[in-house]
Amino acid sequence: MLRYRYPIFIALALFVVGLALTAALQDRHYILLSLVLLAAALFPLFVRLERRPIESRELVLLAVLSAVAAVSRIPFAALPSVQPVSAIVILSAYVFGAEAGLIIGAMAALVSNLYFGQGPWTPWQMFSWGMVGLTAGWLRNTRWMRSKIGMMAFGFIWGFLFGWIMNIWYIISLPDAFSWGLVAAAYVSSFYFDLAHALSNVIFLSILSGSWIKVLERFRKKYGLL
Repeated sequence: MLRYRYPIFIALALFVVGLALTAALQDRHYILLSLVLLAAALFPLFVRLERRPIESRELVLLAVLSAVAAVSRIPFAALPSVQPVSAIVILSAYVFGAEAGLIIGAMAALVSNLYFGQGPWTPWQMFSWGMVGLTAGWLRNTRWMRSKIGMMAFGFIWGFLFGWIMNIWYIISLPDAFSWGLVAAAYVSSFYFDLAHALSNVIFLSILSGSWIKVLERFRKKYGLL
């Protein structure tokens, strides 16, 4: 994993640059920037898989999991911040690794916004859910993540981190001059939404973790995927 760390950090740097450009451009060219950020998200996967032949069924698996994560947002559209996307990304990364988690998280945001609406917030959601998958994959072999309680705690923490990252886009996009009072107001006003996301992650992980991990592990071992 160490030899892939630098390419991953390069991809993260590309994400940060892209996010800054998106905030500056606001509503202009955000779809193009989303595609650029998606390419940056795919970069670590390309680096990892170019060293061995890649099978079409592995790409199909990533596409299917991304689609499942994206579609899972729709039934909960009426409940702000309540969605199983983060839980699905975490479980996928737990079984298939950090690179797969990064791809699934980023693509889930891009694809689901075809229904919810694309905008300058899309790259930030791609980055946030990509980081959920990436960190879950990095920590998957730790005692913390191998415990169901630990995995639920991980999901709870990321419920808040996700909202805090999205708050950065919100603050930068405001026409008012920057102030720490504005920052404090933004984070305080988002608390209940972040809490709803964190609690929903705990609930969905508690429900899905057992069956999903068994099914995904069976696919991974049977077909030698990723």
